Amino acid sequence: MASSFEKFQKRRVITSYFSVILCIFIVLTLLGTLGLFVINTDKISSHVKENIPLTVYFKRDVPDSLKQIFGTELKNSAFIKDQVYVSKEEAAKNNPDIVGDYETLLDNNPLLDSYDIHLKGGYVQPDSIKEIEIKLRTNPIVGDVSYDSTLVGMANENIQKITFWILIVSGVLAIIAMLLINSALRLSIYSHRFTIKTMQMVGATKSFIRKPYVWKGMRLGFIGSILAILALVYIVYWLDGEFPALHIWEDWIPTAIVLAGVLVFGIIIAAISTFFATQRFLNLRTDDLY
Repeated sequence: MASSFEKFQKRRVITSYFSVILCIFIVLTLLGTLGLFVINTDKISSHVKENIPLTVYFKRDVPDSLKQIFGTELKNSAFIKDQVYVSKEEAAKNNPDIVGDYETLLDNNPLLDSYDIHLKGGYVQPDSIKEIEIKLRTNPIVGDVSYDSTLVGMANENIQKITFWILIVSGVLAIIAMLLINSALRLSIYSHRFTIKTMQMVGATKSFIRKPYVWKGMRLGFIGSILAILALVYIVYWLDGEFPALHIWEDWIPTAIVLAGVLVFGIIIAAISTFFATQRFLNLRTDDLY
């Protein structure tokens, strides 16, 4: 009979530990995922902005040599990510619905030679892009500069809003994470409340009683954190495959900081929660344990 009771107690303890580890794993995985998003906000923002095109149209009858010089100047400019020369013949092929059959209806191709440009993300701001437009227009071979100013403004405004709310959600989730991990560990310590009080009654000091429980909590926090880190590594690997332009895997230092933060946070919060949970039962009277 005693053997069956011991097995039951052992299973209950194992189940309690498993619940703590699972709670820590889930919470830290969610928190780490949000952390990865936060540290890559600039990359995501730049990726979105760098896909907004700016087109520079040349005046008619501009010599090819001057266009090549202009292209070289663009390539060497600090604000240019990439540029592609589009001749008026290519533009006509790419826009048949707009141009129509100009060879039959018109004497000449009505389109202009141009450069399709993508600016670096940091320069896709209303003020910065306006300065770039003015600078490009000062070149005598440039006929016009075109970009979607409304889209630029919306992109910046929406990215700022998203970043703000992500930071708010991160703070709330961090608090929820601490509360959930603390509750799980308190329930785990609750099953040992009589053992804690018995040790105290035979003369063991509070620090002596707390020490093994705190170490156990730290080990559970470590295991849960390692599992969360493995899940986050897989998430980073998947994101890098889905969005290679962000170079998340190549730029490993920010990711390593988040993973290290998950490990440290998991161990520290587990240790603190276990400390206070144990202290609570040490301060209770024997009658209050029931």
